[in-house]
Order: sequence, then C-alpha cells, then structure tokens
Amino acid sequence: MGDLRLLLPAVGAWTTAWCAVAASDAGLDPVIVAGSIWTVAIALLATVLVARHRRRLLPLAAIGLVVCAAAGLTATSAAVQLDRRAASPLAAIAAAHVSANVVIEVVAAPRPMRAMWTEAGGAPTLRVDARVVAVDGLAVTPVPVTTTLDLPARDLSLGVRVAFAARVAALPGAEQSAFRLRPEGEPTIQGAPPAWLAWAVVPRSDLAKAATSLDGDGAALVPGLAIGDTTAVGADLDTAMRASSLSHLTAVSGANCAIVTAAAFGLAALCGARRSIRVVAALVALAGFIVLVTPQPSVVRAGAMAVAVLIAIASGRPGGGVAALSVAVIGLLAFDPWLARDYGFALSAAATAGLILLAGPLAARLARVMPVPLAIGLAVPLAAQLACQPILVLLDPAIALYGVPANLLAAPAAPVGTVVGLIACLVLPVLPAVGAALVQVAWLPASWIALVAHGASSLPGGRLSWLPDAPGALLLAACTALALVLVFATRSRTRVWAAAVLAVGLAVPVGISVGGPLVVGATRPGDWDLAACDVGQGDAMLVRVDAAIALIDTGPDPAALDRCLALLGIGRIDLLVITHWDADHAGGAAAVAGRVGTVLHGPLDGDRSDRVLEPLGDAGAESIEVVAGDRGTLGDASWRIEWPRPDASPGNDASVVLELEASGYRAVFLGDLGEEAQARLLRSTELGRVDVVKVAHHGSADQSERLYEELGATVGLIGVGADNGYGHPTAHLLELLGTSRTTVVRTDRSGTSTLTADGDGGFRLWSERGDSGSRPYT
Repeated sequence: MGDLRLLLPAVGAWTTAWCAVAASDAGLDPVIVAGSIWTVAIALLATVLVARHRRRLLPLAAIGLVVCAAAGLTATSAAVQLDRRAASPLAAIAAAHVSANVVIEVVAAPRPMRAMWTEAGGAPTLRVDARVVAVDGLAVTPVPVTTTLDLPARDLSLGVRVAFAARVAALPGAEQSAFRLRPEGEPTIQGAPPAWLAWAVVPRSDLAKAATSLDGDGAALVPGLAIGDTTAVGADLDTAMRASSLSHLTAVSGANCAIVTAAAFGLAALCGARRSIRVVAALVALAGFIVLVTPQPSVVRAGAMAVAVLIAIASGRPGGGVAALSVAVIGLLAFDPWLARDYGFALSAAATAGLILLAGPLAARLARVMPVPLAIGLAVPLAAQLACQPILVLLDPAIALYGVPANLLAAPAAPVGTVVGLIACLVLPVLPAVGAALVQVAWLPASWIALVAHGASSLPGGRLSWLPDAPGALLLAACTALALVLVFATRSRTRVWAAAVLAVGLAVPVGISVGGPLVVGATRPGDWDLAACDVGQGDAMLVRVDAAIALIDTGPDPAALDRCLALLGIGRIDLLVITHWDADHAGGAAAVAGRVGTVLHGPLDGDRSDRVLEPLGDAGAESIEVVAGDRGTLGDASWRIEWPRPDASPGNDASVVLELEASGYRAVFLGDLGEEAQARLLRSTELGRVDVVKVAHHGSADQSERLYEELGATVGLIGVGADNGYGHPTAHLLELLGTSRTTVVRTDRSGTSTLTADGDGGFRLWSERGDSGSRPYT
C-alpha cells in the first residue's frame, strides 16, 4: 500500500504539468499558477507541523503535501520554460513575419514524413526535433523547435548542428516545440556532434545498411526491434503493426532497457565486482544504450525508472516497481513538463503500470484454467493492453480485437530479435561478417512478427468502433475497471452488479460499431473512392484509399467544407494539397486545422500563403513545397506531382497538379491551370489516359482541347457554385468534355457527390441532391 500511495503525487504532477504548459494559451500567468500551488503546499506543511500528534489528520496532510510538492515542481518548471520561450528572439521574428538565419542542434532521431519522397525515390523529407542555439549569428538560450530538412538521416545524428535561413512560426504553449521553422535556403552542416554522441552514428547506419540487404518486411523490422529505428518500415507494414497492436515492439521501451542494464550488471558480477561497481557499470551501459537509440519519450521514461531502481539497489533498499515508476514520472515531468502531453510517454508509463499492477494477479487467475507458462504469456500482453487501450482510443477510436492474440504469438520472437539485433548493431563496425550473420539471425523473428501483423490485420472484424476523444477514453477506462472487478471479485453479488453495469457501458460503443454502418448506409454512401464537396464556387475534392484520406483544396468557406466532411464522416485528413492560394481553393483551410497530418503546396505567396499555412502548422501539420517529380503514397495508392516546374511564380498557372494511381482507377487534379500552362504540362510529361479528371478552373473557357483528348477521362469533376457570375462551366468546356466522352459531375447541380470504382473501369455515382441518380458510369 505504501508503494501505491506514491501514485498520487505522480498523478498530481502529471495533471499539473498537462494544465501548466497550456496556462498561457488560456490567458493565465504560469508564475501565478505555480505560486498558488506552492502556497497550498506551505499551508499543508504548516498543518503537518501543527498536527504531528494527531494521527487522523497527519497522514492526509502529509500525502497532500507530497502531492502539492510534486505538482509545484512541474508547475515551476513549466513557468520557467514558458518564460524562456517568450523571451527568445524567435518570438519577435515570428511576430514580424520575417526570416532569420538559425543554427539548430538535433536532439532526437529524425523521422521520415511518409507522405513525401523525391523523384529519385531516395531519402524522404525528414522531420527534425531540435533546439535553436544561434539566431542571426548570435548565441541564444536554447529553445525547442521543429523543422523539416531534405538531408540524409545519417547527416542528422544526435548533436549535429545545422545552419539555414528559415521562416519562423510560434506554436501554442502546449506544444512540445516552441517554434516551427520553415527552411527557405539550403541547410548546411555546421558542427559535428561531440564524441560521446558521435560514436553511435556508425553502428546505427551500419545496422540499417545491413538490414536492407535482406528481403521482405523482416528486413525493415530488424532495426526497429533492435534500436527503435523505423525509417525502413513502409506504410503497409506500419498500418498492419498498428492494426494488430504490435507497433510497440519497434518502440524502445522498458524491456530493452532492462535487458541492457541486467546484462551489464550480471557481467560485472561475473567479474567479481562489488555492488557499487555493478551499479556504475549498469548505469554506463544504460547511458550508452540511450545515446544509441536516441532519447525518445519511452526510452527516457524507461531509463529514468531503471536509474531509480539502480540507486535503490546501490543504497541497499528494495526498488519497488510502483515506487520506481512514480519517482521516474515525477522527475521527468519536473525536467520536461511537456512530456505530460506526449502519447509515447503516456503509453510507456501506462504499459509499465499495467505490467506491475495487473500482470501478476491476471497470471494467477488464468493459471486456474490453463498451464502456468501459457497463463504468464497471456497475462503480460493482456495487462499492457488493458492499461494502454484508454489512451489508444484517443488516437484511433477503435479497439483492436486481435491485439492480445497477436502479441501472444509475437512474444517469443520479440526478445530474440531485439537482443540479437542489438548485438549485431554493436558488432558490425568491428566485425562486419559476424555482424551481418547476426542480422540474418535477427531477420527470422522479425519476419515472423511481420507475418503475424499482416495476418492479424487482415482478419475480418478486427476493429470494434468506439466513442472518440475524452468521453471514449473515460468510458473505456470505466469498462476496464468493471471487467477487472468482474474477474477478481469474490462475492457473487459484486460480480452481478459489475456485469450489469459493464453491459450498459458496452451497449453504446457496440451499438455504434454494429448499427453505425447501417445508419450510414441509409443516409450517405458508406463506400466511396473520390468525392467532390459542394462548397460553392470553389474546389474541395476528397480521395479515400483504405483508411487514408486526402483533401485537395478547401473551397472558400470553412463552414461549407466542415459540412461536407461531416456528411461523409471524415474526421482525420492524412494529406492536404493546396493547389494555389486563391480564396476559392484555400479559404476554407480553417475547417481542417488540427485535423491534418501533411500539407503539400506550390510556390509560396507571402502573406497569402502564410495566412493559410501558419494556422495549420500551429495545429501540428507539416508543410512541404512540392514541384514536378515529387511523389509519395496514400494508403496503397501512389501519387506524383506533375506541375509546377521549379522556380515557378505563384498563381493559377503554378497550380499543383497531382496524378493519383489507385487500385481500379487513375485520376488527375488540374487545379486552376489555364490553356497555356496546360499546353506546357503536356509538353513536359506524358499523362496518358485517366479515369477521373478534376476539371481545371471550375470549367472556364481557358482550356486545352488536346489535354482533355489525351486524358480521355470517364468522369470529369467540376467544383462550381450555382449562379456564380462567371458562366462556369462554360459551354465550350462542356462541349470539349462531350467530345472526349467524359461524363460531367458538377457540384452546383448534384451537390456533394461521390464516385466508387467498380473494378471494371466504371464508377457508381452518388449525389447529395439525387438528380443524377446512383448509377454506373463507364
């Protein structure tokens, strides 16, 4: 019970950190918030001193004091760091909307942005978390920033300094990064990392290179299992790992840290070292491992917990799991309060708490009906899944029903792949042949894990839809608690009560999962591939490939776009394409702020583009300027940018033209290209025949007849408003499409409309107003 009491200050610190970092966003002074908490702490301290002989009051006051002290530490840390952000010269630069020459220092492993690849198919654009150390040639107090760079991952190792010119956007106080930097010039490496960080570059890159010589998804998973490097994991494998609840295997966690520290501690013991030397050896090995895998939130949490346990061992005291976890959480939140809002940190802490508190009792209960080894093997993933699932539904409002069986099947392979892969990583720079052989050994368990992931994700009925956001998380936490009461309760009356309440709690999400599709099917199309939103005189086109969503332009009105997204049941947008900056294509962007992962756009246009991109960036979207030849993926589909050419001036004729190839159809979206730009597009690339064309410029007369003849599309989508005053779509354009045997779908007459590929080159059309009917077009 003493250990469990330490959870209270940890929860208090977490709650306070969550709120304190957002204090300035809510108009509160973080200093006043911290001061108020310390005032309460002082009052409780006085109560403890006065009531030290009162047995009933003293324990409550003491617990409250510890909770307030932990909360005060995190609030004070947040106040100091928020003040540092506000005083940074980057704040004034962001407010002035001007550029600055910055020098950043990389603080974490760069992550590939899966939406974007270069024409050569080489290294992807990388998202880099860093801290700014110099602005316009002057050293500054470091503040955290995020940016995207087109440099090889090997060049962006931990501690590297990179210089470039950038536009600066201030982010909300609740964001982990204080500013977002948008590079405007070529980045240059200005400084190598210090030796104590640089040593890890070679083994990391050697492991990645050795893994690429192998085949299949197992090759992509080897670096992930060993050191958490998931840059080689493709979109399909990543989706399968997530759907089967196996993605945690490629996130370095407490298990990895435990293996390293235990190995170092045991090796020192075999050498006859005394206890203090063993602890030092384990700490050094742990520090080296954290440098090798880079300090991700889950790694930092696991490392801090390991340090707490090792200190307890060194002092001759037992290092209880709950105590170590609580101390680690409080210490880390006091150091970096923004970890309270990091999902990786939350999932790591929740999984650890689940293993500490639930794995043992669940194994004991399961052992009554199955062999003990099987009970233990099942209890571990089940405990972690139960603890993490309320957090996971915040990311994806669904429960992976096959998660526990998939983890049970993958469990024997994971430690083998992790240990052998880690040894291979360390051996490769010294003994390449031996290291390569070990990588091949690690490939076997990694391939098994990939096979399990694909198998589990392909099974029918693998997802149970759940209520989204905080209500869904709270409901699931309550249902989990009731299920545990049902399992462990000894009184039959308690079990009956828990079962009844649990049934009521499950009725709502299960009803949504089962009845939702029936309601959707009766009111709107539940299955579609492309959609043209009715947003008035403007463009807003949607593409859906499996669960991935792309939105091409936003129309002029956020409310109209939001209505279309609600009609089609769209919450999250993976890829947003802004073809150009006219209001009828970009004016509705506010409707998707906070819902977008990546934004692709053409040449910037000063304040016009800033007004669109900055709110999206402030809400977490990554913005990338694209030119002809850039390419990427959307689910199982591939896309390629066909226009504009490099160094184009912003405007209609620099519209982003995107060509998409999906299962069953090809589509091209022409933005607002005029006839002359369309002719230049034809001369620069071979588009060939497509199945769907998004007609340029709302059907104006400024069109290339030859372009539409070459495309020969089955369907032409026109985003246009009724009585628009421009005469769009023009009779000339409609005649041109008729000559090409292209069926026209226009939003002024049909409203929001969807197309569903039938697999034989035709489409089923559903239109909101029903005047076109729901019939095939071939």
